[in-house]
Amino acid sequence: MKKATPKTKPKAKVKPKAKVKKAVKKVPAIKMEGKLVGRVTHYFSDINVGVIKLSAPLAQGNHIRIVGGENTDFNQTAASMQIEHEAVEKGKKGDSVGMKVKEKVRDGYKVYVVKN
Repeated sequence: MKKATPKTKPKAKVKPKAKVKKAVKKVPAIKMEGKLVGRVTHYFSDINVGVIKLSAPLAQGNHIRIVGGENTDFNQTAASMQIEHEAVEKGKKGDSVGMKVKEKVRDGYKVYVVKN
């Protein structure tokens, strides 16, 4: 009688893995609607007020868009504007205006006036 020998699989030749270059998609730049009028310089979370340093004039009733970070992009109407605790209807270039905002904002977020 013959002894049963365990069958072994022949070893397959292993090819070295080739380096694969991944295609990089170029994302077109997103154009912002409207005109940049300022940047957020401070946020008071207890009263939901953002301080905006204006680089162009802004008036109550203007529709604004605040953009920044990964998830912040919202529109609202400019209302309840104040400079040094005094209610104002317009702010000019260089003013720091306090304004009630709908969402949390952070320093550096951009503020645009959008056209409807």
